This record gives sequence, structure tokens and C-alpha cells, in this order.
Amino acid sequence: MQKRPLGKLPPDAIGMLALPTIATEILDGFRALPDLTGMSSDAMDELGIVGVIPACVLRPTDSNARMVGRALTVTNIATNAMVSGAVAGGVSKLGEIEAHNLAEPGDVLVLQGVDQISNMGSISASIGRRQGELGAIVDGAVRDIDHSRAIGYAIWSRSVSPITGKWRIETVAINKPVTICAVTVNPGDLVLADEVGVCFIPHDRAANVLERARRIAASEKLRQSKIVSGAPMSELLPKSR
Repeated sequence: MQKRPLGKLPPDAIGMLALPTIATEILDGFRALPDLTGMSSDAMDELGIVGVIPACVLRPTDSNARMVGRALTVTNIATNAMVSGAVAGGVSKLGEIEAHNLAEPGDVLVLQGVDQISNMGSISASIGRRQGELGAIVDGAVRDIDHSRAIGYAIWSRSVSPITGKWRIETVAINKPVTICAVTVNPGDLVLADEVGVCFIPHDRAANVLERARRIAASEKLRQSKIVSGAPMSELLPKSR
């Protein structure tokens, strides 16, 4: 049964109510790569796909975290309202709960946000985790990262800040295209993330990237075995593709 919006945002602010599926064998194939984002990044280069962001830009709040999932997108913007007036009114304009409401197990929240002001905290992370989300990629700030780590909700963010977005940020779109560190991400795209960085792969290119990445993994495994076995340096030269 198709899920319905909660009414937190205007109807036209919500794009897809249901995301395109990604085959289980593709997801499992990426999970099995020994170097998730490194090999996928190399494969994307070979295929001319732009969509890799290093961990020095989007930092993981848990260096042990690793994610392979489907993008559930959110767009936040800064409001022009005075904080004092917003506090007096008592109504937050953050609306990522609409995305959590549409989430399916294995999804990843991908949020185009505001830097140095928190776009999500412990309550949002807890709701996302309960809905089965793997975690979030946030081009902006987050807070309460000790809580997100504790519950296993992995987050990669541009910054960390205690300043609440409740009175300073407005959610304007759910499941519409977002821009994350100059990379366009569409709802339903494949998201890969580990301690090295983040890869966004267009939904219809995922199988091609996986095929190339598997070739790269096989080639590197062979070269590593030659290194360990003491093969001469001439045999360690990379072969041209």
C-alpha cells in the first residue's frame, strides 16, 4: 500500500511517494567489494560518471560505518525569520519527518541542507532508524552525533553544530533532486559511503558500475597476491585497460 504524506509540507513539495527499486543482487554486490568507495570511484571514472565526495568534505561521524542504500532526498533552506519570533511562535519548519514517513528499510536520507546550523538531531535520527534507514548524508550540519552513533544511524556531514535548525531552517522539498557538494542526486539513486568518502551512482548506472568495480577488485586481488608471493617488479606494473 502506498504511503501518504503527513501534511507537514504542501502537497507540491513532495515528489515521489515511492522510489524505484534497486535489485538485491546489485546491493549485495556492492556490499561485497573489499574497498567500497575506492573501487566504485575508479569504476565511475572509467564510465565517466561524476558523483564522488571525499571524507574530508563529508565527514563520517562513525569511522567504522559502511552504507549501501537508496537515496531518500530532502531539501532544506535557511529562513529569514528572526529566531526570537520563531521561538515565540513555537512552530518548527523542519520537515524531514515527511521523508522518514516514506522510508523503506535500507534507504539513506540524502539532505541538501544549511551549514553550521543543525539540520537533524537525535529525534530525527531515532525516527529514521526506527523506519529502517541506514543513515544520512547531509550537506550541512548535524548534532547529537553521540546518539546517532549509539543507535547505529550512520551520518556523513559537512559540519557538526549545536545550533538548532528548528527556528532557522525550512524544509521545502522531499524526494526531489538535490545538490550535494555540487553533485546532483535524484531520489532512488544508489548511495555508497564508508570512512573514505561517499559515492552517488545514478539509478540506471548501478549495474554498470558494479560490473566495472568487480573487475577492478579481481585485478587488485591478483596484484596483491603477486606482491605477497615475491613476484618481480616487472610483473607488478598495472596493465593497461
